Amino acid sequence: MLDVVARSHRGRICEYRTGDVSVRTPYIITSEGGIRISHEGRSRTLHAADAEIPLDPKILTTLSYRENGAPAIFGNVCVARLPIPEEFTVPEETEMVVVPNAFELRNNPRKLVDSVIRLRESVGYGRIVCMLGIAEPSTLALLTYMGADMFDDSLVRAAGLSRTRLIPEGEIRAEGDASEDNAAELGRECSKVHTFAEAGRLRELVDQRAPSSPRTVAALRIFDRVGYEYQEEACPTVGDKFACSTTQALKRPDLRRYRETLSERYSKPRHKRILLLLPCSARKPYHISKTHKAFASAIHTAQHDTLVHEVIVTSPLGAVPRELDVFYPANSYDIPVTGEWKCEEKAMIREMIAARIAEGYDRVICHLGEDAELVRGLADMVETAVGDSTSPASLKNLDAALREAAKGMSPADDYTDRRETVRSILAFQFGKEAADLIMDENTYATGKFPYWKIVREDPADRKNKTQLGMITPERGMISLTLEGAEVLAGKFNSVEMTDFEMKGNLFAIGVVSADQGLRIGDEAVVTLNGKVKAVGVAAMSGREMQDLRRGIAVRVRHKSK
Repeated sequence: MLDVVARSHRGRICEYRTGDVSVRTPYIITSEGGIRISHEGRSRTLHAADAEIPLDPKILTTLSYRENGAPAIFGNVCVARLPIPEEFTVPEETEMVVVPNAFELRNNPRKLVDSVIRLRESVGYGRIVCMLGIAEPSTLALLTYMGADMFDDSLVRAAGLSRTRLIPEGEIRAEGDASEDNAAELGRECSKVHTFAEAGRLRELVDQRAPSSPRTVAALRIFDRVGYEYQEEACPTVGDKFACSTTQALKRPDLRRYRETLSERYSKPRHKRILLLLPCSARKPYHISKTHKAFASAIHTAQHDTLVHEVIVTSPLGAVPRELDVFYPANSYDIPVTGEWKCEEKAMIREMIAARIAEGYDRVICHLGEDAELVRGLADMVETAVGDSTSPASLKNLDAALREAAKGMSPADDYTDRRETVRSILAFQFGKEAADLIMDENTYATGKFPYWKIVREDPADRKNKTQLGMITPERGMISLTLEGAEVLAGKFNSVEMTDFEMKGNLFAIGVVSADQGLRIGDEAVVTLNGKVKAVGVAAMSGREMQDLRRGIAVRVRHKSK
């Protein structure tokens, strides 16, 4: 029996129970415990799930060349030797899939990435993946992040007998037998993996550990490049603070997804005619920082402010329209600020800002100061910052430039400004088609940013108003009411449930089907025979909802009577 109790991208913490044995993954198999490896002479046997599985006699030798590749079944345990076949399948009753010769992947990053992805995609979310002979302190976080659940201590003990000390930062030559020290180090690292995974920040530990060896760096780079779709499916759309302290962190799947979503879904508010490029701030979301409050004092000095589209220039996101600064990951990232930009950052920022400029503006104003070099040459623009961007001289220049740029332009009224800006937010979150369905001719937005409410009037009786949703900065996206969910039901973010009386949250056992585009943190519309029964937040991806039989699928916020 498997319960996923915490997730961090593809990494996860599971409670796995078989018979009287209960373990918490990631789990290190030793010679003791309910799940263990015993030794008798030259023989090694894995005891798991009431099954006894014979293993290779020695960890540093492989017998895979003698095998035909067909998996072996021991009770509810499936043993899959490398290489994993392309059409790999396991019996329905399988609870655990064991790869006994995973050591073969240790020095081949490309095969490691391919094998783990193929294995996890084949067995789904509802089974334990156990990889033997490969875990060490420097790679345990990465292997867990990639989707493996269980490991053993055979590699670290074998290395210790060869007088090699293994620590999270790499390998050190030892004076004698270091096997016990290595095993203890692996256990300590497993505890750290648990801590970071429970906090949803396992990627940060992976980024810290990757430089321990060239092969680990290579594995992470390949995983980010060829495994993006695999990672993205398990990547949440909401989250807590995280640090981007390495170059490889720019490749995080949540950051890449943000950039791609901005390019593919988002369109600027149609009435915005002046593009204003602003620097980021250390405090998130930007609009609550002292820096951006100072900018606001120069921007919102007259009715021309409705014509101004504020876009924040930053790494690792490239461009953040003001209306999206409460969304993850713009509201959560932290980076080292040195005033120096890496080539990758410069290229990414120029590409993202060029895409925004291409949407069509009458004027472009740059208030980036020394960082204006990042965007020079992309368009004719007025530079307004003199030294410190918040200095009185800089703010005076900004005010004057905006007034000059807006001459001859008719400013939009507040009604139009809010309405079209919310449409852009909806497009980013749900897609342009969904945005148009919600923001029809009878729908508008009220309130003050970022606490905007989406309201629809009855065309037959304008006094009859219905709230469809609202932006909740604490969550970082638009939350729908039941009436708002009705608009999207069956078309976007839908989860079909079985026919039962739902008293609280919707659990995976009650899911019939789910939109495969659903991600953890998304708005989820729960339906029964096409009728909306509830709306809430997805606690699993759409495919995971269908794969698992246990755990909360949707945390319900509103439920129909």
